[in-house]
Amino acid sequence: MKSIRTLTSKYVRNENGATAIEYGLIAALVSIAALTAFQAIGPRLLATFNNVSTGLQ
Repeated sequence: MKSIRTLTSKYVRNENGATAIEYGLIAALVSIAALTAFQAIGPRLLATFNNVSTGLQ
């Protein structure tokens, strides 16, 4: 039977769960940055599309 110390050390060395959490945090931060950028650029982009639409009429 394995000792508790052996089982604990294997659990502490296993970093798969931590890696998945880190990737999730990175994805969340990238999403927040993209949404912030889109909100900042949105009005100018809308004005540009309206100018193009008006120019094509």
